[in-house]
Amino acid sequence: MMHPADLPETVSVFPLPGALLLPRARLPLHIFEPRYLQMLDDALKTQERLIGMVQPNPCQSNEDKLHLIGCAGRVTQFSETEDGRYLITLTGISRFRIRAEQDAFTPYRRCTVSWDGFDRDLGKAEHDNNFDRTNFLALLERYFSSRQMSTDWDTLKDADDELLLNSLSMLLDFDPEEKQALLEAPCLRTRRETLVTLIEFAMRGGSNEEKLQ
Repeated sequence: MMHPADLPETVSVFPLPGALLLPRARLPLHIFEPRYLQMLDDALKTQERLIGMVQPNPCQSNEDKLHLIGCAGRVTQFSETEDGRYLITLTGISRFRIRAEQDAFTPYRRCTVSWDGFDRDLGKAEHDNNFDRTNFLALLERYFSSRQMSTDWDTLKDADDELLLNSLSMLLDFDPEEKQALLEAPCLRTRRETLVTLIEFAMRGGSNEEKLQ
């Protein structure tokens, strides 16, 4: 477990649409672009081994603009393929807010960030005291059935609240802006409510104009 004093003021960021990382969750990544191979090599040389996952912001006129809130993950597993690619796992540490992008002498992007307001991310796993798991799993079963998806229901039933809700937030096929809404949820209860809204919306087959505002 990391402490606020362990978190650096500057983080290398990996802008990847639709790739959501949440605190204490794990995100597998396949790294093959030369600039991100260098980013990984540089991260592994640091004590923290952090990489910031952040969504590009399509609402900005500048296509290089990023959402202000991302999540930093620590490289906890990695392996190299014979052709020089990396298969890695990031374990979510804490969300951050971008203060400024640096003019870095690196092929990848680096940002000055603030960790203020995300103290909860560095603590123990969250619980949702109002979580009606029975009704939620029934909704999830209808959603999976409508998309002809299968899963290990016994594992879902036994998973802790945070593991279940965060894993679904990361894995389900939502749009990048919907993923961003899940990331920015201030607590697990709000993330669960957002997740339920997105699942119900998807089952109704709503149009793009009805996306979360």
